[in-house]
Amino acid sequence: MSPDSPAPGSAPATGPTLADGVRFAFGTLTVLPVQVRRWDRPAARYGMVCAPLAGLVVGGAAAAVGGVLLVLGASPLLAAVATVAVPAVLTRGLHLDGLADVADGLGSGRPAEGALAVMKRSDIGPFGVLTLVLVLLGQVAAVAGLYAHSWAAGATGFAVGAVVARTALAPACRDGVPAARPEGLGAAVAGTVPRGTAGAAVGTVVVLAACAGLSQGAGGAALYAAGAVLGPAAGEALLRHCVRRFGGVTGDVLGAVTETAGTVALVVLTLL
Repeated sequence: MSPDSPAPGSAPATGPTLADGVRFAFGTLTVLPVQVRRWDRPAARYGMVCAPLAGLVVGGAAAAVGGVLLVLGASPLLAAVATVAVPAVLTRGLHLDGLADVADGLGSGRPAEGALAVMKRSDIGPFGVLTLVLVLLGQVAAVAGLYAHSWAAGATGFAVGAVVARTALAPACRDGVPAARPEGLGAAVAGTVPRGTAGAAVGTVVVLAACAGLSQGAGGAALYAAGAVLGPAAGEALLRHCVRRFGGVTGDVLGAVTETAGTVALVVLTLL
């Protein structure tokens, strides 16, 4: 998620609709040509709750590309590389950029103001590069392992991982989580989601993930549910650390939380 997205304006007289939330989610989390009509905080609240829908579309598109390559005779490893590359393209690498920036900010060891300055630079430092390499290798290895079982296992696993990744955004934007800066997307969405709504969003995805895993038996359902729980839990751990270090959240922090949650969910699913 980009910290340079437009700041929220004054809220229109009418309340946001579900369609406004979907547009906000797709307009901020993907490069798909979706017109965002409202940038106010009520629309941001709906958008962060609808974020898993963007994950489903991105994950589904990635799984389709991987499936085509497997049909054409590509190896599971090559198909996995392509699958992992698709979300980077469909998001302009914003989540990965946020992950790298947060790694550099945390690795700098500077106080909050200095760390935020490091994160705002356009270049990527050694901590960011190392983190990106390890995370992308982990994602590719996990997806390749799933494809080695079958395309269905890889496609379902990656789609669920993409949904879980975006599900972590609702609790990251819950009441009581401050923004680290007064501007940017972090300020637009921080503290917009009621705690109960954030919990309900995570709970709903856990149930849906378990249903997706039922095709692989009761053990599959339990494992998919575990991935949907442990992914956001890892994102929450990173979120709390960032709030302590930076004084709040930024767009970069939200991107890092997204990548962390999705990667952990994928790793859990490979245990099947």
